[in-house]
Amino acid sequence: MKLYLRLLKLLNPYRGRFVAAIVCMILFSLFNLLSLSTIIPFMGRILITGQPSIATPANEEVRDGIEKVKGMPLAPFFGKVKGFKEEARIRVTAFLDRYSRQQLLIVIVVALLVFTFLRGLASFGREYLMAYIGQGIVKDLRLALYEKLQFLSLDYFSKRRTGTIISRLTNDVGFVDRAVSGALRSFLQQSLSVIIFISTMFIFIPWRLALLSLIIVPLIAYPTARIGKEIRKITTRSQEKMADIYSLLQETISGGHVVRAFSMEDYEIGKFRRENLSLFQVIMKSMKRKSGLSPLVDFLANLGGSVVLLYGGWYVLRGDIAPEYFIFFIAILASLAPPFTKLSKVNVDIQEGLSAGKRIFRMLDSEPSVKEKKDALVLPEIKEGIRFLKVSFSYGKKKVLTDINLEAKVGDIIAIVGPTGVGKTTLVNLIPRFYDPTSGHIEIDNRDIREVTLKSLRGQMGIVTQETILFHDTVRKNIAYGREDISKEEIISATEAANAHGFITKMPEGYETKIGDRGMRLSGGERQRLAIARAILKDPAILILDEATSALDSESERLVQDALDKLMKGRTTFVIAHRLSTVRKADVIVVLDQGKIMERGRHEELLTNGGLYKRLYEMQFQQEY
Repeated sequence: MKLYLRLLKLLNPYRGRFVAAIVCMILFSLFNLLSLSTIIPFMGRILITGQPSIATPANEEVRDGIEKVKGMPLAPFFGKVKGFKEEARIRVTAFLDRYSRQQLLIVIVVALLVFTFLRGLASFGREYLMAYIGQGIVKDLRLALYEKLQFLSLDYFSKRRTGTIISRLTNDVGFVDRAVSGALRSFLQQSLSVIIFISTMFIFIPWRLALLSLIIVPLIAYPTARIGKEIRKITTRSQEKMADIYSLLQETISGGHVVRAFSMEDYEIGKFRRENLSLFQVIMKSMKRKSGLSPLVDFLANLGGSVVLLYGGWYVLRGDIAPEYFIFFIAILASLAPPFTKLSKVNVDIQEGLSAGKRIFRMLDSEPSVKEKKDALVLPEIKEGIRFLKVSFSYGKKKVLTDINLEAKVGDIIAIVGPTGVGKTTLVNLIPRFYDPTSGHIEIDNRDIREVTLKSLRGQMGIVTQETILFHDTVRKNIAYGREDISKEEIISATEAANAHGFITKMPEGYETKIGDRGMRLSGGERQRLAIARAILKDPAILILDEATSALDSESERLVQDALDKLMKGRTTFVIAHRLSTVRKADVIVVLDQGKIMERGRHEELLTNGGLYKRLYEMQFQQEY
């Protein structure tokens, strides 16, 4: 219940429209009832006798029932009901007596058309308003989830598959929409119809007969609730399976060149076939229950209706109720079946929505592991440098860095080398606070970086990663990346420094050329030079660089390296070094192994020491001679 109440809070921004939709629902039910009520004069005055019925809507039985409750707390209420019925009967009779049978036929037909038209208007208002509310909720939820994703720490994404996250913003949001707007609309509309129809029965039909008609409710409620719980469990599994398919699609599309290079098309098709079949089987379990629920509810409703019909028939045969009122009762009873059937489907939608809502709220309630203090300061221009003080870091139970002590003064180039998997990337990721140290801390100008705002900290950093990240947009927008105040001259200056201006001008639309998803229309060297131009344009005080030139041809490598040299000039640079030229220029070379700094110093000094650096140099760098 708490979960559904939280889902209902999503309606708050649309309270006005929701109230208007409820008014439309009430009007729809009333006009629907009025349309049915034309049966009474049509049957009583036109088809049967042409005269008012001798039997009252609910004869002596009702009066006897009222006599029995005299002196009880409800006596005034029943008295008012009786008075209302008598007053209504007198007024309606007086109105009908004014017309001949021919005139009355026309009046009834016109009234039926008017009521039907007004019911249609109410239906339009209800559907449009609830559709607006539903799509508004979808919009708000997707935005809230997207905003949350932007501020979650990177460890959140490293622990989850991309497809699972995408599924939250697509599939799950749709299920919540159906639960909050669709199911709620249906629940309110059908409930209002049931309440109005049943209330009408108690007013115009003998109370024992009206009460007997309520046996339909428990007949329907039990199987609906039980099957609904089963569907909720199955829906959870189906949504998890859908997330797996999203992940598989994302992996095979982004890694398409690897699949083809290894001729693994059949293998990937087999994986997808298994996941797809598994999803199909889970969905069919749900559909089996959904498909069975409606006919079951329909049968039970008709079973209860048959009992009521049999009992009501005796009233007519005994002359205790006028035929036209009994026909009216049957029409209401028949009109109750669809609402009950739809209410059973409402429970299915609600259970599916609750399952999806639980996962959505789990994401919305996630807290970033890297948090900014409420009283965080804006980091001023860096004057002195950066220090790591006894910094350790772990991914869960896996220790990655241990007691790192390192200092970089303004303008220093710190080259980080070491075997694969020793924590080089993790070390530089601690500087912009993509992660926080497990113990120890990092200072900039003698101030703990956790004391400053994330925006001001990262605003002074430029990052060029080994995996170049570009977006499906124009060259200009990729370089400016959200900075609308940048002039074209500044962009050109940055691309010239990055050795990128030449190939950009040769593109079909120059700087306005769209480069495709992840920049796939560009070569590896071109993508890297655009990323370098983006960093140059930012003009950062601190540069974090992962050299990635090994996959480039010699000409591209030369252009990229020249651009990197320009980028590093005068900046405090942390570079995961893959090239001998970078290592030689470094003010300090840090050699990492097993999460610890094993050696540090300049190139010649470390070669002389004959330690790990020399072995790495002989394996990795000496070939550049």
